[in-house]
Amino acid sequence: MKLIKDPKIAVTIAGNDSDGSAGMPADLHAFYDRDVYGMGLMTAAVAGNTTGIFAQQIMPVEFIQKQFDVLNDDFKISAAKTGMLANKEIIDCVADNLEKYDMGKIVLDPVIITKHGATLLDDNAYQTFLDRLLPLADVITPNFYEQQKLTGMKLENKEEIHAGAKKLQEMGAKNVLMKGRHDADQAEVTDTLLTEDGSFHEFTKPQFKTDRVNGTGDTLSAVITAELAKGKSIIDAVKIGKDFTYEAISHPINVGSKWGPINHWAAEDKVE
Repeated sequence: MKLIKDPKIAVTIAGNDSDGSAGMPADLHAFYDRDVYGMGLMTAAVAGNTTGIFAQQIMPVEFIQKQFDVLNDDFKISAAKTGMLANKEIIDCVADNLEKYDMGKIVLDPVIITKHGATLLDDNAYQTFLDRLLPLADVITPNFYEQQKLTGMKLENKEEIHAGAKKLQEMGAKNVLMKGRHDADQAEVTDTLLTEDGSFHEFTKPQFKTDRVNGTGDTLSAVITAELAKGKSIIDAVKIGKDFTYEAISHPINVGSKWGPINHWAAEDKVE
């Protein structure tokens, strides 16, 4: 049994996925697995299972604001990550509060386009994301399609990926993690990190074929958030995040009938 008397606190600012596979539940699983006390600031909720999402409810801005106020009134938060932010008003609210309160390191998981290429934000909200949130990010973790959207580039080779990362850094993010494309027929997946000092670092794992991939991006960004909360460097945080997520993907669990969650238990046992 672990005895942690003075844990670091991390907050996920995200939507709740009712089946526990993605969004806030996946973030909280990852926080606890990495020995960080996790809190959830809810921006939306969806009614879904492993076959799909069937309803959603966006939280009122006044309710989101109250969550920011009461959490920061009582707790010393060491890191925060963003997830599903459904519209311009919510993005403005989140940006206002990240500027108002010291919530430690900020990890921006864009949630602009799904890993299958479906767009989640309208143009007005997207522009607000660029103007308000991107400059606040200690690290941004876009998937391949989000990278294409954010940079306006095809990103077909390493040189373009490096140029795209530099462009995102110029747009305001201190560190940029360009997650590798994982829907192509390939043997490996390489994530590329551009750090604040201008250096590039690559993190490569074998491609593991499975339909149990819900919460993959959420988990990666949440582990990075947890490690930054504990004071790890961005390079170490990304390495641990990559290792953790790979173990969770490569040891599937039978939960649900279709697109199931990844296995946080396996990662907890294998990644120190």
